[in-house]
Amino acid sequence: MKYNLLLASLLVSATFNVLADDAKNLAAHEEVSINAPVAKVWATVSNFNDLGAWHPAIKKTEIVSGTNNKVGAERLLTLQDGGTIKEKLLAYSAKKHSFKYSIIEGVLPVSSYVSTISIKAQGKDQTLVVWTGTFKRKDTATTPAAGQDDEAAIKTMTSVYRGGLDNLKKISE
Repeated sequence: MKYNLLLASLLVSATFNVLADDAKNLAAHEEVSINAPVAKVWATVSNFNDLGAWHPAIKKTEIVSGTNNKVGAERLLTLQDGGTIKEKLLAYSAKKHSFKYSIIEGVLPVSSYVSTISIKAQGKDQTLVVWTGTFKRKDTATTPAAGQDDEAAIKTMTSVYRGGLDNLKKISE
């Protein structure tokens, strides 16, 4: 009897967990080719404590935990409209010109967010910057609230990437 109750409890729990998170894994990918050397572009992008140096949506960046550019560092982004996003640095390689981070909490319509920014030479004075991310929509219910669906999450993140990369190109060339 106890075994049957335990099994039934586990089945109900598993069913609830599946129903509570119907959101699928999503992705965004944007890139830009910049007429500037890798070193110059990396010098702008590499500072985890200053996303505002190249992304126009960011009013202020501050490290709130850990050490800048070291795995585990957490930054708080304040957007131009006052909203905030807290992010954690997951990987950082100055040698490979890349870093990976996650969003811990914030105003964007995403959850389970992990992103990578990488920079590669495309010749002596040409640089490719690639910004990719995987995530789920923030509202993971079977029927998400208006504006909180998969399409809104992808559109938002694509716009965030595009806005940053377009401005990076503008200030780097």
